[in-house]
Amino acid sequence: MGKIFNILSILAIFIGCLGLFGLASYTTEKRTKEVGIRKVLGASVKGIVALLSKDFLKLVGIGFLIAVPIAWYVMHKWLANFAYHVNIGVWTFALAGGLAMIIALVTISWQSIRAALANPVESLRNE
Repeated sequence: MGKIFNILSILAIFIGCLGLFGLASYTTEKRTKEVGIRKVLGASVKGIVALLSKDFLKLVGIGFLIAVPIAWYVMHKWLANFAYHVNIGVWTFALAGGLAMIIALVTISWQSIRAALANPVESLRNE
């Protein structure tokens, strides 16, 4: 049972990362002209990556804030049925939130870095 849950959890995270990657690709494609103009005006690669990643990390943070109370309530009710009661620590949710942010940042960073390193002339020429 544990192996099945592990495999399904990894599969769910992978599918979520694919969706996030697709959304990041779409957003960077739409903002190509903006990134080109920012690069021409002297923006750094770090600044452009931060600009593109900030919106996605906000969404992941909002999703985390919505999910924590629901997850705590469901887990508290489920664990109450066992003979030996275990309390859920805050560090469990902090670790899950940190891992979610890191996974989202790694997923988004590929598209952000590619957009930041692109030649601004090519993006502005096409418009």
